[in-house]
Amino acid sequence: MVLSIFLGMVGPWQIVLIVALVLLLFGGRKIPELMKGLGGGVKEFKKALKEDEDDTSKDKE
Repeated sequence: MVLSIFLGMVGPWQIVLIVALVLLLFGGRKIPELMKGLGGGVKEFKKALKEDEDDTSKDKE
């Protein structure tokens, strides 16, 4: 509920401000490394979910 209220308050100018702050804090060179790490984390999470679903389906058989 709180998240939906927060997302309703974020407009395009706030997003621009957030992106500008991220660029100032991390710099343009560091952002691709951060995104690569984030993508790797998402990939590992999806892999773990798939393995868990496979284990659950094997247990039911």
